[in-house]
Amino acid sequence: MKMSSGWIDANLLRDFEAEGTDSHRLCTIDDGWVERFGRDVLISFKRVLGRERLVQELQWWASAVRFEFGRIFARLAPRRNEEREPPRLIFGDPGTSLQTIATERHLKFGIDFGAGYSVGVFIDQRENRRYVRHIAPKRLLNCFAYTCSFSVSAACIGANTLNVDLSKKSLARGRENFALNNLPTIDHRFIADDVMDVLPRLARKGEKFDVIILDPPTFSRAPGGKTFQVENDFEKLLVNALELAERDSHILLSTNCSTLREHALEVMARYGLKATRRAAAFHRQPRLPDFPLGSGASSIWLILR
Repeated sequence: MKMSSGWIDANLLRDFEAEGTDSHRLCTIDDGWVERFGRDVLISFKRVLGRERLVQELQWWASAVRFEFGRIFARLAPRRNEEREPPRLIFGDPGTSLQTIATERHLKFGIDFGAGYSVGVFIDQRENRRYVRHIAPKRLLNCFAYTCSFSVSAACIGANTLNVDLSKKSLARGRENFALNNLPTIDHRFIADDVMDVLPRLARKGEKFDVIILDPPTFSRAPGGKTFQVENDFEKLLVNALELAERDSHILLSTNCSTLREHALEVMARYGLKATRRAAAFHRQPRLPDFPLGSGASSIWLILR
């Protein structure tokens, strides 16, 4: 069997290690992809044959570039979110825990392969997190915060953050990420609630932020049965967020929904800006070198005027 061309080369692997990053994509093919989190490897596959192929190719590639890995986890990448399951260990010693720590530009993030389909950090947001550090905000609002990786990136350069997510467990893991990086949480707030309910409350209180992160899930359901569908609700989400944006602030619009690419995000952004009588420039981050064109999250930044 011929090895796929989707594996990163040794030079890029060295570049990641030199910048203090050991969480990144290793390979992308039609049947799936391979990601690294510290010494652990996660294979996401669409077919069982694809999983077996990626396992074999991983061993060949690792030998060629002298990459030493520990455990291999695998998860099916289903078409429907409700079919998602946590990764399963398929190679290596399980040890005492299914957890590990991954680094990104020297920041540490907790990874838990047993917590659910998503393991703790979305590596396709790496350049957007770097951009947050570059912007150096004073107050960051992190909507759908998950484990608060954007907030850790902002806090490490002195920002105060507000983190909103439906999941108390995810926010607890976010607090742990602060602790991993020796960042106190005294100047940071964590609200376990529906983002669409929280934003109007913040607006009534007159709160303002100079960076707002909008990276919602494709679909979510609040405890009361209220749903969020990114294709239908992203425009309303943006309009509500714009009420909280300072002049000259930055807003990230990002999604993994396959039907919403960058052009669709820009159309939604123009609608939201018109509805709130705001003006903004559009900024796009450089393409990730470990992600082929068209893979990973679609993102644009609004720079308000």
